[in-house]
Amino acid sequence: MSVDTPRRIALLRHAKADWNQESDHERPLADRGRADAPVVGRRLAETGIGFDLALCSTALRTRETWKLAVHELPERPRTVYEERLYEASLGELIALLNETPEDVDDLLLIGHNPGMHALADALAGEAEGDVQSRMNRSGFPTSAFAVLTFNGSWKSVELGVARLSHFWAPHA
Repeated sequence: MSVDTPRRIALLRHAKADWNQESDHERPLADRGRADAPVVGRRLAETGIGFDLALCSTALRTRETWKLAVHELPERPRTVYEERLYEASLGELIALLNETPEDVDDLLLIGHNPGMHALADALAGEAEGDVQSRMNRSGFPTSAFAVLTFNGSWKSVELGVARLSHFWAPHA
């Protein structure tokens, strides 16, 4: 792969979860989350990105979000359930990106806050229009997603390397 290879990363925060007596990892989606997840899938489809790979946290709420959202995409990407996405720090998320196979051009991460927001903010060395201020003003709520673009290899992903091109949230 050339250093000029264009790449896209979409960061999706899981839909609204229920607060029940289960462990945090096993919290299911709330009614609003079940309604929002297909909507976010349609909005992801509208970006026109054909994801090569989706990495999804093993938490129940992320798996349920992905199950409802993926049906709205024109093509289902290869999906890997990655336990390291659950409670991942910024450094751990960047390490996961650095491990992405070079044949992947477009990657989707389905995870949690504060990680998804921190990663989007940290990677965005620049942004289109007011996208970054809208993202930061909203606080990256449930079912929100951001899309970042960069050129180069996955091993070269580091702070400030990308351009924030999209941010969407259903209730923001």
